[in-house]
Amino acid sequence: MAVKGARYPAAALALAAVIAGVSAPAVYAQTRGGSPLGSLGDMLFRGKPDNRPAPPPVARYVSESGLAFTLDRSTAQPMLRFEGSNEIWVLEPHTGARGDTLYKNDAGRVVLRDTKVGGMILYAPDRREGAAAALSGESRPIRLTPVDPKALIRRLIGASSVVSKAARRQIPFQAEASTASSALIADAALVAADGLVRLSRTAEGQAQLRRVNLVFLTEGPRPGVILRQGVLIVVVTPRLGISGRPSSERIAFAATR
Repeated sequence: MAVKGARYPAAALALAAVIAGVSAPAVYAQTRGGSPLGSLGDMLFRGKPDNRPAPPPVARYVSESGLAFTLDRSTAQPMLRFEGSNEIWVLEPHTGARGDTLYKNDAGRVVLRDTKVGGMILYAPDRREGAAAALSGESRPIRLTPVDPKALIRRLIGASSVVSKAARRQIPFQAEASTASSALIADAALVAADGLVRLSRTAEGQAQLRRVNLVFLTEGPRPGVILRQGVLIVVVTPRLGISGRPSSERIAFAATR
């Protein structure tokens, strides 16, 4: 005998659909107002506490593509560094869908997603669709190394050499630094070199790089970068620490404007 008007819990309907072989997204349970409750995951996990053990404040992760990185959340500004790379990425956390935390760089691109249900997803420049990353253990904090004037000069010469080789012509690096800004300017020189070398790897990038004749690093009230009459001006702000300099992505973008 058919029973009319029977009501079943939304989660039970969705679970029954899964058992019957119907995809969960195709099943919608209606509220009293007639709006859908959402996916099976939303219904089953909504409001439940996150019982995952907290990861170490400074941890090493390895993505499924084999790319390893350190995520440092021991300070107010989260930082990330890929193994084998000089650049420290300063990240800004944002709340995403379903309570995920999205970590964006200073160019506004999502670099990392910390999912509410567990696990990390890394969005590397060469894999924008994302790759799962697993915690492999604790790591050492990411910090800037102090730099004396002689070391700063060597850093500028080295950055110039790397970029000049990529551009197939001489591109000098010059700086106006103080004791307070020398470490940050030295780091910004490496970051600028990384961004310009990456830009040079395509024919279009090579054409854009021809507009850069000099890289000049200096202090200012706000970090930034601008290309003006052939001079790529990189501004650092020492009081902001490592976040007081633009990333290689921002620098490469400025060179194309």
